[in-house]
Amino acid sequence: MLKLEARPQPSPMWSYASPVLALAITVVIGVVLFMALGKDPVRGLQVFFWEPIKSGYALSELMVKATPLLIIALGLAVCFRSNVWNIGAEGQFVVGALAAGGVALLADASTGPGIVVAILVAGVLGGMAWAGVTAVLRDRFNASEILVSLMLVYVAIQLLNFLVYGPWKDPMGFNFPQSKTFEAVTRIPRLFEGSRVNIGLLLALAGVGALWVYLFRTYSGFAQQVGGLAPAAALYAGFSSRKALWVALLTSGGAAGLAGALEVAGPIGQLTPFVPAGYGFAAIIVAFVGRLHPVGMVFSAILMSMFYIGGELAQSRLGLPKSITGVFQGLLLFALLACDTLIAYRVVWKK
Repeated sequence: MLKLEARPQPSPMWSYASPVLALAITVVIGVVLFMALGKDPVRGLQVFFWEPIKSGYALSELMVKATPLLIIALGLAVCFRSNVWNIGAEGQFVVGALAAGGVALLADASTGPGIVVAILVAGVLGGMAWAGVTAVLRDRFNASEILVSLMLVYVAIQLLNFLVYGPWKDPMGFNFPQSKTFEAVTRIPRLFEGSRVNIGLLLALAGVGALWVYLFRTYSGFAQQVGGLAPAAALYAGFSSRKALWVALLTSGGAAGLAGALEVAGPIGQLTPFVPAGYGFAAIIVAFVGRLHPVGMVFSAILMSMFYIGGELAQSRLGLPKSITGVFQGLLLFALLACDTLIAYRVVWKK
């Protein structure tokens, strides 16, 4: 029968090349899928991989999608490198958006532009507080951070629904479940006239540099990774595994909350039930496709945003269902995990 046998030494080259191979496998399966649905596969690939980059405006929209994905993925990379499995970044994104939206709703015509800073800080603190719930339960009661963080996603979504259907509902909104549109002074400053790209892109790129320095050039970054991956060794070396847990969850929660603040005070401009767009879950794929490396996650965030935009275009131009975006995301993750498995193991026949 077929069995998996551990390789003596996994290939370092393929460890970094596997995302490219996974993308190629995804494209091949995508071609087969388009043909099975009766669609032109060339046109289908064009919609996903060419349309999102063919013009300046298309590239700006690509950056709008990539910004929250990259910010959340940077925080998740700290978690995953510390062996802390925060699967609930979507909930932290939503709570960060709620905290930021609550501050934005306080603004009026006399409010100064400094409120933008308060909105971003509120988003970060909201995400950290929501991740802190997971940290407390994991630290004090040894609860699974996977289950706790995941279940808190649905609590956060219900909290959002309660507010937009209830206390924060716009009385002039024709009974739609949404808050009032935020004042212009609360909107995140844009980088270019005529595009929706805002300063969130600069914050994301700054985060890439900061995370690279923290992980690979600081003693605390090394201690953070050791504290999560090898608690016994960390204890022997004087590192704290509890500190690693808290730092990882609060960092990832703050990053997700910041992304939520940038989203509601940026492209969306109000609170609606559609704030949770799946960025928190997609960022998990971004983190792994990017090999948990800050620079690698830049490229994987761009790729994932192409899937988002391509899925939207496929609905309008090819008549495909909305779920096509999730299909491509799932195919990419499946192919990546399969490649990683075969890098570490080989298939052998044993009687």
